[in-house]
Amino acid sequence: MSSATSNMMEHLSKTILNNDDLSLVEDGAPAYLLMIDSFISKDPNNKKTLYTAALLYTTYADVFVEDVDRSKKMADKALNYANRAICLTNKNACNFKSKSFEECQKAISTMGKKHLPALFALGNSWASWIMLNKNDFNAIADLAYIELIMKRVVELDETYKDGSAYLYLGTLASLLPPALGGKPEQGKFYFERAISLSQGKNLMVKVLFAKLYARMIFDRALHDQLLDEVIASDPYVEGYTLVNTWAQKQAVQLKNGADDYF
Repeated sequence: MSSATSNMMEHLSKTILNNDDLSLVEDGAPAYLLMIDSFISKDPNNKKTLYTAALLYTTYADVFVEDVDRSKKMADKALNYANRAICLTNKNACNFKSKSFEECQKAISTMGKKHLPALFALGNSWASWIMLNKNDFNAIADLAYIELIMKRVVELDETYKDGSAYLYLGTLASLLPPALGGKPEQGKFYFERAISLSQGKNLMVKVLFAKLYARMIFDRALHDQLLDEVIASDPYVEGYTLVNTWAQKQAVQLKNGADDYF
């Protein structure tokens, strides 16, 4: 049953991620998410189902849900699933949020390549949870854990998910201006590395590069270049079609608002 469930989730996930109809996915995916919850209730110790569910809940909330309270509920569920998956993968990683930074650092340092799926899912869902609770100082303090997790992913395999860990590292480095501790030039390196490793397949990298880095340093030329490249790109890429379609929509909005910003 575990194998059949995992295979079904894998195929359905691919179907969703390769769909270019945002409205269809927005309307239809909630039924699929409920089905995932059902699978997990029947097989609560299937770590593949748990970390896949965490990724899908996070993606749906990030792309489609505008209601903050609803987004927080989905982020809570995603983070819960991710924490359960990492605990089943490595007992030293159970109850991360109750551990000190040093304890988490030690636990993460023991993880190998076999832990990558659960580790990345944890960083992904935790990052989304933090952004939805950004008015809470305690939540913002957790950003250090995301950096720790994604740096470990890079150490183990920087090509994992086409270098997606660099997207998170670039975002973290570019959230704040230098005067407040931000590291935009480090962020630029991370974004460029993400683009290189994905061979430009993940258009969301360029959107965030423009939104977070180019706008921070007021580089209008780079900002418009990145967004123009996204808008002109073919969004139909295996595993990225849904995200790329959304990225193009975001790129148009950023480009249209550029005159007001710059």
